[in-house]
Amino acid sequence: MDGYLRYRCLSIKSMSCGLKAASHGNGPTNVTKGAIRRQSLGKSLTLFLVLLLVATALGCRTAGTRQPAPDACALALAPHSGDKPIDLEIIRLQDRAKHSTSRPQTFEQLGWAYVQKARVAFDQGFYKLAEQCASCIASQEPDSPEALLLKGYVLCNLHRFKEAEAIARRVTERRSAPFDFGLLGDALMEQGRLNEAIDAYQKMVDLKPGPQAYTRIAHVRWLKGDLEGAIEMMRKAAGAIATRDAESAAWAYSRLALYELQAGSMQVAERACEAALHLRNDYAPALMVRARICLARNQNEQAAQLMRQAARINPLPEYKWILAESLRAAGHTREAQDIEEEIMVRGQADDPRTVALFLTTRGERLADALSLAEQETNVRGDIFTLDAFAWALAATGKANEARDQIRRALAEGTEDARLFYHAGSILARSGQKQEARLMLGKAAALKQMLLPTEKDGLSNELRGL
Repeated sequence: MDGYLRYRCLSIKSMSCGLKAASHGNGPTNVTKGAIRRQSLGKSLTLFLVLLLVATALGCRTAGTRQPAPDACALALAPHSGDKPIDLEIIRLQDRAKHSTSRPQTFEQLGWAYVQKARVAFDQGFYKLAEQCASCIASQEPDSPEALLLKGYVLCNLHRFKEAEAIARRVTERRSAPFDFGLLGDALMEQGRLNEAIDAYQKMVDLKPGPQAYTRIAHVRWLKGDLEGAIEMMRKAAGAIATRDAESAAWAYSRLALYELQAGSMQVAERACEAALHLRNDYAPALMVRARICLARNQNEQAAQLMRQAARINPLPEYKWILAESLRAAGHTREAQDIEEEIMVRGQADDPRTVALFLTTRGERLADALSLAEQETNVRGDIFTLDAFAWALAATGKANEARDQIRRALAEGTEDARLFYHAGSILARSGQKQEARLMLGKAAALKQMLLPTEKDGLSNELRGL
């Protein structure tokens, strides 16, 4: 989704964590130079087990008396296990928080460590633990900007964008730090208020040029149809991120690979994937983009193998959909059917927008697809949500409404194959053949970005005109 590698709010570490963004001597970057241009929300088993353990220990009934519910600090300090560097860091910070006299600062660091764990493990439960850290800090230092920033980024990653915006406005008014404006821009962008987001990102980059700002600028440029500008800025971001933050660097290289694939530079895209996988050899977004490259080259068996691995690591509907498409293209029909059933049974809680797109593209359970897409518009208003809504409206016979929504989705000038394919199909149904041909032609020029089923649908639409 979102160009097959969903843009998400980039979580950053607070300055007290000692992980400062790289800053170069080039001065502030102009966000609007030229044409400028997210994981499972289901219940986390990890979180459930952690909270059950703490609730059992601290909140059980004894002798008919209810004990006080566990507080945020206790929840944040629930026993953690694991032997990876981020796990050992969490354990170290938990121990430090139990004995430190500077508890707010330590809980802040612990909160960002949980954020990092959520990103590495693709487990949203750790965002909830990070939120407990923010609440713990706030209980000791009310209206703490550090607690506000941490909570805002957590809410953004949990797709609670309106709440994240409210927090971002409070923290920007209170101290106006670079990452405060980054949070504000993220929350605004996901709500479809792109011009306001650009203003926030410009303030961020004016205050502190660095990779966190560069990745946002790259994405905004891509949204505005400036692919060349997006590639330039994402290369800058990838090169600026310190290797000690391997996950962030791997994400930047994965996104760069996607841009290069769209530009038709498959070998360059492959090298960007290699760079990401060198940093994290099991990094799901890089494996997914590499699979997309294989599909574009008709290397379907390789794509299926890569997506099996990627979907095991990150079992979101987006990954499972690409896995199912890869399996079908490679002739593994029964396995593909099993994956598709999983998407329809369990995917709605994880990612309703992708499931709406999936169902509509397959022509199945269209009433459910429309309901999911419409509900998602209450959460976010970006072009990809509008596109999903338009696609479902068209499939359920609401051609005029679909046309209105797809025009809104096209308004920013985003160059996206799926968006063009949907627009062409919707406009053709509305009888606007000339404009439909234009959109479908644009989709055909970027067909390497489409899934096999979408390519077949595009071919059928073109033949129908």
